[in-house]
Amino acid sequence: MKLYRFLTGPDDSSFCHKVTAALNKGWLLHGSPTYAYDPETKTMRCGQAVYKEVDSVEYSPDMKLGEY
Repeated sequence: MKLYRFLTGPDDSSFCHKVTAALNKGWLLHGSPTYAYDPETKTMRCGQAVYKEVDSVEYSPDMKLGEY
């Protein structure tokens, strides 16, 4: 099964650490990162899609994808 997540965060080192942690758990980058202005908080936000192939697991909407 292929799992998909979209990681988001502020434009600071915490976002880089979030993506780095996912990569070190076996997640792979999917596409290019995104960067956008959030007018509500008046800050820049980052986003990056990641995916991971997992064997012997069946998909359920109740899954906590970050645990894989």
